[in-house]
Amino acid sequence: MTDHDLPSRRLFLKSSGVALGALAAPAIVTAQSARPIAAQGVQFGDPTGDAVVVWSRSDRPARMIVEWSRDPMFRDAQRILGPYALKASDFTARQDLTGLPPDRDTFVRVSFQSLDNARALSEPVIGQLRGLPDRGEDLRFVWGGDTAGQGWGINPTFGGMRIYEAMRQRQPHFFVHSGDTIYADGPIPASVVAEGGRVWNNLVTPEVAKVAETLDEFRGRYRYNLLDEPLRRFNAEVPQIWQWDDHEVTNNWSDAKDLSADARYTEKNVPLLIARGTRAFLDYAPMRPFDARESQRVYRQFRYGPLLDVFVVDMRSYRGPNSYNRQTAPDDSTAILGREQLDWLKRELAKSRALWKVVASDMPIGLLIGDGRDAQGRARFEGPANGSGPALGREFEIAELLTHLRRERVDNVVWLTADVHYCAAHHYDPKAALYADFDPFWEFVAGPLNAGSFGPGVLDDTFGPQAVFVKAPPPGQANLSPYAGLQFFGEVNIDSRGQFHVDLRDLDGTALFSKTLTPERGHGGRHPRR
Repeated sequence: MTDHDLPSRRLFLKSSGVALGALAAPAIVTAQSARPIAAQGVQFGDPTGDAVVVWSRSDRPARMIVEWSRDPMFRDAQRILGPYALKASDFTARQDLTGLPPDRDTFVRVSFQSLDNARALSEPVIGQLRGLPDRGEDLRFVWGGDTAGQGWGINPTFGGMRIYEAMRQRQPHFFVHSGDTIYADGPIPASVVAEGGRVWNNLVTPEVAKVAETLDEFRGRYRYNLLDEPLRRFNAEVPQIWQWDDHEVTNNWSDAKDLSADARYTEKNVPLLIARGTRAFLDYAPMRPFDARESQRVYRQFRYGPLLDVFVVDMRSYRGPNSYNRQTAPDDSTAILGREQLDWLKRELAKSRALWKVVASDMPIGLLIGDGRDAQGRARFEGPANGSGPALGREFEIAELLTHLRRERVDNVVWLTADVHYCAAHHYDPKAALYADFDPFWEFVAGPLNAGSFGPGVLDDTFGPQAVFVKAPPPGQANLSPYAGLQFFGEVNIDSRGQFHVDLRDLDGTALFSKTLTPERGHGGRHPRR
């Protein structure tokens, strides 16, 4: 895939200052203190064929104003008087843009109008969107997870969160953030001694100095990430699809999480922490609210023409307690997706007529992820996997889904995930599995984006996964800083012939592993009856 529309991008960068002056001069009062400030920039989210969510934040009560144009000088711009940014949402606001042209760059600028003086307008923040293809043309997107974890925050002398610049330079159509968008339970100190005695110096704010407990501390984690220049540049160009995992609240949380022995927390009420973490996530995620039936729903589907459907799942909100996870029959305690989400995923995957169907998961299927021990001294597990053997515990839901896809003849399903802080390519093969009623498929793992590096993990043979590629810290080393270079993102290119090409890339964007998948070509991406 060639670089997209570089001349217009250069023109945009050169001309945007002139365009801003032309917009702002007639309406702005002279007192700078009276003008709102949009210090967190602009984000785009939940892109569809002709629509995208625009997100930004004021520093005071204000009204969001959004303009968009196909011209970098904003000639013939469309202007939308958007929502109010008030304290209840931490002064964040979002506006859905519709009717955007496919395969054309769209230029967006956002201002905030003071509620005290209509002539007091913020300096605009500007973004540029790459148009989505709509007729089966080449499509590119990236994914990864785990931002500002394990105390490795924004280090300006390192270049900040450099991997976001590497992803931006790939010019993807969109980005899937696979979870751990913040680390609410991970304090960020001013400096950390990294491997080899090197010192990692963090930018710090009061909200990241301790675990997040208050609503403002949770929100402060998102504000902290948005201090990073590479991340703000990325946000201003690449629409994002967010999901969440555990660190948006606290490590390995469910409703049954017990913090009574964790001296870092004065607030021990986990459901209250979940409520605050959820509210902060929804305030800062550039997400389109689902609807009134479930306003906080994270799982959802995106359609990208005949080549791709993306199914974003939520393995956090509907799970049962973390346990030894080897129950011999399914019940509420074995939930990882939950019945309603599982039925939705089965139904929508079977209905999809896209050639490729990507399941964006916040956790891998077959990697053992521990969570201490239970009262009987048995290993407790965080994810679906529970150790080698037949399908048990949370694996019942995975087995039900995989068997459904086989029986409904749904082909070309690929899983993309993060969570484990290294990159890998796993091939799930029923010939090597103890539960074999499914068709082979691939799972690709990326991350961390800016966090400690760990791994590799141990694979559970229930569904027959084989580690085709792994890049992780050397044996005996863990929580390596970004200095070690073991930060990873994934990239997918789907060409007009339907080839699904995956690259696992490092901190600088260098491809470490590549795999091209050729589709099974049946009706609507289904294989013929056998």
